Amino acid sequence: MCYNNRMPREISQRQLRNASGEVMRALDAGVSFLLTRNGVPVGELTPFERRGFVPKASVLVAFKRAAPVDLSQLRKDLDALAKQDPAPRG
Repeated sequence: MCYNNRMPREISQRQLRNASGEVMRALDAGVSFLLTRNGVPVGELTPFERRGFVPKASVLVAFKRAAPVDLSQLRKDLDALAKQDPAPRG
């Protein structure tokens, strides 16, 4: 397995400034960068992860750690927030 794709590419502050378009295209392609100033790491540029789908297993893990919901209190809270006037509008 090749690990080069996972390691951020090191670029200097000057390289970022002078080649920002190239850096942006690389970010779009999934490349990460370790940003340095005078050879000292100062930050990391990573591609934004757009997810349209969350796997069921991830959702179940997240909800397992969530606090239990008091359904009657939830209903009271929602009723207090919602405008539920039965009178016709207009």
